[in-house]
Amino acid sequence: MDYYGIGFSNIRLPSEKEKYVYKYNTNINTFPEEVFLHEFLHSLERNAQEYGYERPELHDYQKYGYENERLIGQKKWYTDYMNKDINTSEGKIGLPQEIYNLKPAKNSNFQYTYEIKDTFKQPENIIEEIREIISNITNKAKLIVNI
Repeated sequence: MDYYGIGFSNIRLPSEKEKYVYKYNTNINTFPEEVFLHEFLHSLERNAQEYGYERPELHDYQKYGYENERLIGQKKWYTDYMNKDINTSEGKIGLPQEIYNLKPAKNSNFQYTYEIKDTFKQPENIIEEIREIISNITNKAKLIVNI
């Protein structure tokens, strides 16, 4: 979820020729919405941490007795995590209800934002591929000269 402190999640959707992902098939995908929910919960988890709320780590489901089930993935864990309904010896834990009404804690999440879509752009044709190769060679040559 966090990339060099930028703090974003990237979910790639398949091209049109791979429409199978939108159809339920237990051999291919189980609870396909899970990845979207998982990344969203990471955002809420991070906000809760920055506001100082106690909450379990999203990836600690096994520590609390939950399993990644074949057909529904971690649906039970996510439901209890979101509803603060995870049983422990100290009582119920999970995301605090207040976190759903709070914006990200750090104002820097809103300042100096920029689109990164072109930052990691991949070549789309042979000409762009050749240009990237030449650019990489040129950049490496510049590094060698500077050393």
